[in-house]
Amino acid sequence: MAAHKLQQKIQKLSGRAALLLVAGIFSVQPVLAQDTSALTPQQQLARDIYRDVIAFRTARGQEQVPAMVSYLVDRFEKAGFSDDDIQVTDYDSDGEKTQGLMVTYRAKAGSTDKPIVLLGHMDVVDALAKDWVRPPFTLTEEDGYFFGRATMDNKYGITNLTSTFLWLKAEGWQPSRDLVLVFSGDEETGMVSTEAQAKYVAEHIDPAFILNSDAGGIALAEDGTPVAFRVQSAEKTYATYELTVNNPGGHSSRPRADNAIYELAEALGKIAAYNFPVQATELTRSYFATAGKLTPGEMGQAMLRFAEDPTDSSAIATLQANPETVGTLGTTCVATMLQAGHAENALPQSATATVNCRIFPGVGAAATEAKLTEIIGNDNVGFKLITDVTESPESRLRDDVRAAIRYSIDKRYPGLPILPYMESGGTDGMHYRALGYDTVALSGAAMKASDMFAHGLNERLPVASFYGGLDHWYWFLKKLAE
Repeated sequence: MAAHKLQQKIQKLSGRAALLLVAGIFSVQPVLAQDTSALTPQQQLARDIYRDVIAFRTARGQEQVPAMVSYLVDRFEKAGFSDDDIQVTDYDSDGEKTQGLMVTYRAKAGSTDKPIVLLGHMDVVDALAKDWVRPPFTLTEEDGYFFGRATMDNKYGITNLTSTFLWLKAEGWQPSRDLVLVFSGDEETGMVSTEAQAKYVAEHIDPAFILNSDAGGIALAEDGTPVAFRVQSAEKTYATYELTVNNPGGHSSRPRADNAIYELAEALGKIAAYNFPVQATELTRSYFATAGKLTPGEMGQAMLRFAEDPTDSSAIATLQANPETVGTLGTTCVATMLQAGHAENALPQSATATVNCRIFPGVGAAATEAKLTEIIGNDNVGFKLITDVTESPESRLRDDVRAAIRYSIDKRYPGLPILPYMESGGTDGMHYRALGYDTVALSGAAMKASDMFAHGLNERLPVASFYGGLDHWYWFLKKLAE
């Protein structure tokens, strides 16, 4: 992965000039008028970065990742990071140009400790303005929330890590080891940049471990009470299949006994009705044992019973009925997209469904496809795996990382339990785990389950959570690399 000086790809521009350069593609909208007079300089800096990076529509098809990289490079250069500290790399992600960004915070002279790599992703799932209550690529502060696409996933992580590096640099702080930001450009789609960066990191940096900003964080009860600090220590395998039924078709006035849409619908109904076998590991049982003590009511009791006995049918039923816990019990597969037919007055010649699976560690994509084929029981339904599959093991939570989390969290919520868990979704971390690196995710955000709208409409982050978490990485890195 070759380093590129910024001037080899783009002009060196101020943040405002870089935005004006691409004004024909998108526009940066101001935050709605708010009183920011009480903000500290660090808070104002972070808010400005947050506003600016959310304005980049870094979704598939928009090719805005390079513009966002330009903006971030300008920020880092003005803070004193040299050309040698900054690497910008081009990638072709399924025919679309994207970029990755790496920024190294150099250790003090004489350092022998292995580096630490910190992850974030700059791209987003797209959002259509016509569907949102507020403009998705304008940071809007309203009713105690920041609204906008990626306010949580993952431009909060990008903002937090970036502002922390700038803050520490302004202080003149020197870490005891190199700290390397690695920002990817297509985590939400092909992960081409992610996989290439992971290989580069393994070959040229070989860090002690990896830290991710894209998961974990403080879990809040619905009344806002902090419950635990969640640390993502494992994640499920991501695999997407296209299920297709083909048919000769014909005139709609002459219906056939076989119909591609009906056959596909029947297959999807069988998938919807099927629950994959319940599975448990030491990590997931430990998670439920701790979370159960912190969760009131029937849900907490179900967690405790499952931790004690993973065959408890009543506990399983309760946990599987809850979107927040169903993914921790085993593999899940769900239909996410449909395409069928070619004319309103013709019988469908084909019908295709996209089925996304989150596979429990150790099961594998091949076994999952075999089970789906068995469930459907129709040879007319063809399967096509359309994603590259990366299976990754669990990571250990190192004692030094746990101690640094404890140090940082105690400044906000003294004594808050630290709770390792398995993520149902997927992150950049899978590629680093697959290469043998302990990789844990520890966002500084504090969230209620009811506020989680990542990938959905009207994504939001509580304003108090934004400001409250800004020093999370600051104190964490000071403890870990002082």
